[in-house]
Amino acid sequence: MKPFISTAVYGVLNYIVALTLIASPWLFDVVHVSNAALLLPIYIGWLQLIMAIFSRSETGFIKQFPLTIHNVLDVLMGFILMVSPWLYVYSPKVWPQVILGAILFLMGLFTKKSPFTTKNKHNHHVGFLASTDSN
Repeated sequence: MKPFISTAVYGVLNYIVALTLIASPWLFDVVHVSNAALLLPIYIGWLQLIMAIFSRSETGFIKQFPLTIHNVLDVLMGFILMVSPWLYVYSPKVWPQVILGAILFLMGLFTKKSPFTTKNKHNHHVGFLASTDSN
């Protein structure tokens, strides 16, 4: 499938999802469900916010963190958020956490320049004993 989220839209969505994750235990009243339901979205939200600020994209302020690594971590963190109610065995009341995890997962997959949907331009099919000398 072709990527359909531009990097500019991805950057804006990243800030929105990060701030929503940080506030989600109080927004969706899951503070008293369990420690995992409280702390996991806060930690992932702060990581998302830090990566968004340091990201090499149109919306990054410091532009030091590669966007491809950001996409990979989005997929990983989104998956962890999606499965966390079953992984940590807490209430199904945390459906917003599952939805935010799915959004992160899909953002990481379908953003332009994502390593999951964009072919690598480098040729890594050099033979095992091939010489790299330029003679």
